[in-house]
Amino acid sequence: MIDITKDIQPLTTFRNNSVKFMKRLKKTRRPIILTVNGKPEAVVQSAAEYQRLLDLAAAADANEGIRQGLEDMREGRTRPADDVFEEMRRKYAIPR
Repeated sequence: MIDITKDIQPLTTFRNNSVKFMKRLKKTRRPIILTVNGKPEAVVQSAAEYQRLLDLAAAADANEGIRQGLEDMREGRTRPADDVFEEMRRKYAIPR
């Protein structure tokens, strides 16, 4: 959860206190939103938290692929693997 009183900071404040902010990033595990002229421009987060987000995104992508496959099965949009392999053998003259 973002704490708007602490996690949204001007870029110049971050630049002038970067060591303090880096320690806070590691301690709280919350990202810091950096602003320029009062508008959000960048997000800074720890490497560990960024990796965690990448891992979550990869898992979500895999789950979505499985969900789509199951939906294809329910809707009859699949073929037996043996039929597909046989078609490929004929199409590309692959011997058995």
